[in-house]
Amino acid sequence: MGKKEKEKKKAKRRQDKEEKKEERKANNSKGKSLDDMMAYLDENGNLTSKPPDPSKRRVINHEDIQVGVARQEDREPEDVIRKGQVIFFNDAKGYGFICDMQTQQNVFVHINNISEPIKEKDKVVFEVERGPKGLTAVKVKKAV
Repeated sequence: MGKKEKEKKKAKRRQDKEEKKEERKANNSKGKSLDDMMAYLDENGNLTSKPPDPSKRRVINHEDIQVGVARQEDREPEDVIRKGQVIFFNDAKGYGFICDMQTQQNVFVHINNISEPIKEKDKVVFEVERGPKGLTAVKVKKAV
């Protein structure tokens, strides 16, 4: 690349930079009037540039506004003792799964939550707690 070519490129970059500067000056938003900068909310809560129509105004009671999660009504406690069948249990690793007879869900069971030894296909009764990875069976006993 020759010296003249480099100078031409530099001049072209300088000219482009000057054009961008002029364009920014032309599109500058500084100095707008207050009305141009105002934003309004319409009756649906959307932003708009024109003021809302006073005839569409609604009065909202501040007690009706609900912030956060609604309180749950006191529910009847679910049947805490469930019945199920051991579908898998590994004595060496100390865990397995119980199929809940009512919901047909598989519930994880750990050897620490078992009161007596169990094996696959045993009928059991148990309670359920929510663990970090889902439902966990606790207080597991063989069904009589």
